[in-house]
Amino acid sequence: MTGDASRIRAVAFRTPLAEKRTAGLNSPRIARGRTVLSNCHRGHGRGQYAHLHPNDHVNASQSTNDVYPTALRLAAWIGIDGLLAAMAELRGAFEAKAAEFAKVLKIGRTQLQDAVPMTLGQEFLAFAIMIGEDEQRLREARALISEVNLGATAIGTGINAPAGYAEMVVPLLAQVSGVPVVRAENLVEATQDTGSFVQLSGVLKRVACKLSKVCNDLRLLSSGPQAGFGDIRLPPRQAGSSIMPGKVNPVIPEVMNQVAFEVIGNDVMITMASEAGQLQLNAFEPIMGYAIHKSLTHLTQACKTLRVNCVQGIQANLDLLARRVAESVTLVTALNPIIGYEKAALIAKTALASGGTIAEVAESLGIMGRAEMNALLVPDKLTQPVRLVA
Repeated sequence: MTGDASRIRAVAFRTPLAEKRTAGLNSPRIARGRTVLSNCHRGHGRGQYAHLHPNDHVNASQSTNDVYPTALRLAAWIGIDGLLAAMAELRGAFEAKAAEFAKVLKIGRTQLQDAVPMTLGQEFLAFAIMIGEDEQRLREARALISEVNLGATAIGTGINAPAGYAEMVVPLLAQVSGVPVVRAENLVEATQDTGSFVQLSGVLKRVACKLSKVCNDLRLLSSGPQAGFGDIRLPPRQAGSSIMPGKVNPVIPEVMNQVAFEVIGNDVMITMASEAGQLQLNAFEPIMGYAIHKSLTHLTQACKTLRVNCVQGIQANLDLLARRVAESVTLVTALNPIIGYEKAALIAKTALASGGTIAEVAESLGIMGRAEMNALLVPDKLTQPVRLVA
């Protein structure tokens, strides 16, 4: 990197330059204060600190060690809000596809081997539920982030701040920012403890792992078009190869995969930075804040592009799925409660040996007619528990 961006990144990692960090947060107020003094025609020009001093006036009752962590928590809370909105929209897209595919039968898989029938809608609904569960975990982490140590000053004792300052300023901050921050119960503990960042990062890693797993599934289910699974078709977004004409790659799910790898790496970074704290202060909050910001921002954008550029345009390969269900030996598992294990096993073994379908073999063995078999090959009978009749 070159230019301003590289200098900004270097400063973000270079702590503890405590007074510079707090001054950075307060510099707009300093500039505004000087302007106000000048406009009031009191004869006080810029740089006359006797009338407006960065520390004695603007930074009164504050320290880097309480202002900076509070600012990080405000930013994280707002970032979480954006990620929650993006996740909710992505969940809604999967729910819409689950409804669209509710009657589409397919063969489920475990350990990449054929398992038992399910619907494509059930598969997509599971994706939606996984995202919804992580939304709840993220809300829990956000509640922990809202606890701040503003008013603690240097190490949590509140030195150089008037009595009652923390109790007064935190509600005002909540009112002005719109973020429901609350004062930490013990400011000495809150000033040195970065556990809320570790907790938040752990939840973000959980979100990343789940979303990456979903995208792994989308890539597998759409693999092909002729030699892969081919259950679904992803919307084509770019040419896949300059040497293989017509090839299209699952680039949007791969975007989410790569963001997930970054978030998992950021979690390791935050873990080590939190562990490295010493005594009454953790000097490594800048790198924690940077990593959390990147994780939140990139996850949010990845959720948006996955929804718009992939999930909303997914199509089911109806003919292929129907043919696989009709030809699959695994159907006998669903027939166990109806015809019994022994007959089901006989049908399966005969079908594998002869190459015939389950319906053909069942009819040839006199176990079940083709019309009766076709009546059973419907989602309501194959994809949920059997209702026993007394």
